[in-house]
Amino acid sequence: MDLLTDPFGDCGAAMVPLRIAAGVVFVHAGWGKFQRGIDGFGDWLSGLGYPLSQLSARLVASLELVGGLALILGLFTHWVAIPLTLTMLVATYTNAVKLRLPFAGNENAQGYELDLLLIAMLVALILGGSGPLSLDVLIAN
Repeated sequence: MDLLTDPFGDCGAAMVPLRIAAGVVFVHAGWGKFQRGIDGFGDWLSGLGYPLSQLSARLVASLELVGGLALILGLFTHWVAIPLTLTMLVATYTNAVKLRLPFAGNENAQGYELDLLLIAMLVALILGGSGPLSLDVLIAN
């Protein structure tokens, strides 16, 4: 181990707080969509021109809720992070291009900086795995 370039050795443990933080954000987002009324989210998607908006709303909210729980538990982390990344790419496109929101948001609207941060977290989980404290590790052993 080189203290200058690799001071902590294997950084697999770094995936644990990253995974849990992302999972909490996604559970909150998915649950919120259902609590506020999933039809309203579907109507919003329809107004933006997305096809099958009501079905898409339910799929996205369910993916966020179930996928977020899976991330918290470290269950199928690589596989769950892939569709979540795709939904965040669509969210980023929606916020940056369709809605033309500012990067960091303003007093009237949230920006898309959180979307990009979540994409980076998810890509790290796709590449780095779930870390040692996870159901993925228990299943593999």
